[in-house]
Amino acid sequence: MSNKQENSELVSLKNVQIYQGNSLILADVNLTIQKGEFVYLIGKTGTGKSSLLKTLYGNIPLQKGEGEVCGFNLRNLTWKNVPFLRRNLGIVFQDFQLLTDRNINENLLFVLKATGWTDKHLMQEKIDSVLAKVGLKGRGNKMPFEMSGGEQQRVDIARSLLNNPKLILADEPTGNLDPDTSDEIMHLLFSICKDYETSILMATHDYNIIQKFRSRIIRTENGKLTDNAFVY
Repeated sequence: MSNKQENSELVSLKNVQIYQGNSLILADVNLTIQKGEFVYLIGKTGTGKSSLLKTLYGNIPLQKGEGEVCGFNLRNLTWKNVPFLRRNLGIVFQDFQLLTDRNINENLLFVLKATGWTDKHLMQEKIDSVLAKVGLKGRGNKMPFEMSGGEQQRVDIARSLLNNPKLILADEPTGNLDPDTSDEIMHLLFSICKDYETSILMATHDYNIIQKFRSRIIRTENGKLTDNAFVY
């Protein structure tokens, strides 16, 4: 399912039409994202940002056009092989979506078991590694409610790193955070992009972040996706 192309081009959409049910949300979408590239996805609420992300991680079937993500053909995806696609992806949510009845180690362990890990020693090594990467070394025994919003977002990012993703899809990851904490999360995401050569597509409404942490921008507007939509 993988090939040499995925080494440099992790996302390729050509003449894609994105639907929600029978409603056309985005037409004639053409997009490529290279390995290690950081891309902002901007646009008003309801213009198709979430629909685009859901298409990329297999939650919305691709009906028209050509699409490939991490070597997987989106037109050929079935419910049986969607989990294999998602093992190549990390997904970061605005509202963290942590399991509130278990500590951080157990949250991360749950994901590893669900994605096929079995060796207890290797699982703990991986948990320790991702928590260290996001600045939470030794905090695995904390419950989510004992952590600040910024710390919970770091856990969410750590969770997205568990299976060494080629691509991270981040949906408003700073939406519920104060400006200082948002800056910390952005520094973390850019360091992951650089250190691991992980591509990141980040949906955001926060133009202050876009101004401060410059990178490529794509925009959803009037049923289209516009590339190189620079914000000054």
